[in-house]
Amino acid sequence: MNDMTPIAKVQTTLKDWETDQEVRWCPGCGDYAILKAVQRTLPEIGADPSKTVFVSGIGCSSRFPYYVESYGFHTIHGRAPAFATGIKLANPELDIWLVTGDGDGMSIGGNHTMHVLRRNLNCQIMLFNNEIYGLTKGQYSPTSRQGTNSPTTPLGSVDRPASPCAFALGAGARFIARGFDVSKELPNVLKAAHAHRGAAFIEIFQNCIVYNKDRFEEFAAPKGAEDRQLWLKNGEPMLFGKGTKGIALDAEALTLKVVDVTDGDWQAAGVIVHDVTNRSIAHMLVEMPFGPFPMALGVLYDDPRPTFEDAVLGQDHQAREGKVADLGKLLAKGQTWTVDDREGHPA
Repeated sequence: MNDMTPIAKVQTTLKDWETDQEVRWCPGCGDYAILKAVQRTLPEIGADPSKTVFVSGIGCSSRFPYYVESYGFHTIHGRAPAFATGIKLANPELDIWLVTGDGDGMSIGGNHTMHVLRRNLNCQIMLFNNEIYGLTKGQYSPTSRQGTNSPTTPLGSVDRPASPCAFALGAGARFIARGFDVSKELPNVLKAAHAHRGAAFIEIFQNCIVYNKDRFEEFAAPKGAEDRQLWLKNGEPMLFGKGTKGIALDAEALTLKVVDVTDGDWQAAGVIVHDVTNRSIAHMLVEMPFGPFPMALGVLYDDPRPTFEDAVLGQDHQAREGKVADLGKLLAKGQTWTVDDREGHPA
């Protein structure tokens, strides 16, 4: 089946996507909110439980398949992309959701994440980023900020943190988005990812209530959020702060800058209109330092290209065309010989 052929939509409710398993994360964990956002999104996109698969690796986020009433694989640390690739090639009709964390997907599984992105397998990749190893009791992770105190960095981490979205762009991903666990916009981000044909990468900032509490409150807290969050909409100006500020391009330095918007005249201020197909601006948005800039959220980049499974299965179809399967002929092809017994009969 060509992945451009849409999967038939079915009518379900949130309850249809809830399992009988007790949801077990630490009380207050951001994973609860993400789970509900996904379970609310699936009926709205017309997903079919019999054709939906959640694939995870190892970590707190990787308990996800137990809690979604669909098919699921709880696999090996960092190897969920490899399993997802095999599942999609075996049955392209399946809708694949890959669930990973900043440790699972950016450390031991970094190479697998890179390859599923560059190959452009048609799937949704949700990377829960809490900037810590939660399941293994609070060690610093690839995304932990410099100075993070943990059992493995008691004097503070000296590592420069990895940026999941920058990594994804560098790996050739064609869809990059960001959200956070309790945001009302998260379902819209998930819908956009699902509508994309190819590997859709979503970084979801997730609060670890035990080992990295309130790490993202500086931009995720509801009070004053309009000054600290830039929710990107394709074809709309990059405005925040209730429309009083915007993002413009510094043509000389080839960087982004914050500008003031007077009387709603964003054009006069030089505010950029978001174009999800502009890869260069997407890189700049990913690299914007929080503090001087707001946190860029929503769909940062969306520019589809042919998928991996289309190429593989198309090549396979071409190789089979006009040929008749004959295992005996195949085995006898090339350099073969017959071993006779002592009386000259074939053994």
